[in-house]
Amino acid sequence: MRTVNIAWDGAQQRFTASGTHQGHSIDINAPHTDDPDHAPTGFSASELLLASVGSCSLWDVVEILRKARQDVTDIKVRVQGEQDPDPPWAYRRITVHFVVAGARLRRSAVERAVRLSCDRYCSVIATLRGVAEVVSSVDIAGDAGALDGSAAAADGSSAG
Repeated sequence: MRTVNIAWDGAQQRFTASGTHQGHSIDINAPHTDDPDHAPTGFSASELLLASVGSCSLWDVVEILRKARQDVTDIKVRVQGEQDPDPPWAYRRITVHFVVAGARLRRSAVERAVRLSCDRYCSVIATLRGVAEVVSSVDIAGDAGALDGSAAAADGSSAG
């Protein structure tokens, strides 16, 4: 079982979350405030959900590519969420876009890693499945050295 503790800091107008790793915390922005004396203090709770999608999936992709002996030199993910216009502003579509760089990457291996993460291994995406559609895409930076693929982005979809 995982546990996260969250405390309200009224003076700073933020929440602070701490997990199982002592000494590490995340500042979470208080819900929308009109107080000009309190600028944003961290991620919003909704942004943290997107960060969770990205970091969970990215870790899977890194591990899968490592096992596939792909020489990844850089990897990034951008996660965008489309929310309902009315309360409770649920996410209905989440787009996960990976940009991977490396030496002689096999596009098929990168696409497979993303597909496996989004469809099978990422626990955060699995939790959202059925609530939000999750769509993934891949770009290989400097794709001229990539094997078995074109330089265009490959769009894939993960059922959600």
